[in-house]
Amino acid sequence: MNKELKNMTLEELWELFPIVLSAHNPHWTEWAEEEIAVLSSILSGFDIKISHIGSTAIPGILAKPIVDILVEIPSETDWKEVKKRMECAGYICMSTSGERMSFNKGYTPEGYAERVFHIHFHPTGDNDEIRFRDYLIAHPDIAKEYEGLKLSLLPRFKHNRDAYTEAKTDFVCKINAMAK
Repeated sequence: MNKELKNMTLEELWELFPIVLSAHNPHWTEWAEEEIAVLSSILSGFDIKISHIGSTAIPGILAKPIVDILVEIPSETDWKEVKKRMECAGYICMSTSGERMSFNKGYTPEGYAERVFHIHFHPTGDNDEIRFRDYLIAHPDIAKEYEGLKLSLLPRFKHNRDAYTEAKTDFVCKINAMAK
């Protein structure tokens, strides 16, 4: 990670990188496809499945202009090697817990780059995000309800990404239960 960013507190990072909601950008799908190709190359030799997830994958709703990508990888994979490859390719490891890892790309000391990515690694089959995405695509009225929730949370949590995500959890769980 950029040394300047590494020395910042979480509050300073949230101030520099506030939550912003943008109208759907058709380029997000193209960017996701290009990034999936890059990831496929970096992770060649691993048995992976890569999917564009998150609100940027759902047409017609506002989204943070950050493309989320899910990489499903078998539990028995050498996760340390995956982490090493990702970091060598310039991705910033944001978290590791159990069998999950998260990487970011597109954060600069001046703020967001034009293209920003969050890459989520989960064990194969741990993919509720895909079910959630597909349900919202198939049910535009529910997608608009989700958009309304995000808009209502923005004033309170613009500079607190964790609280923003936590505040959406009940809705996401409800939709995933309906989708099952």
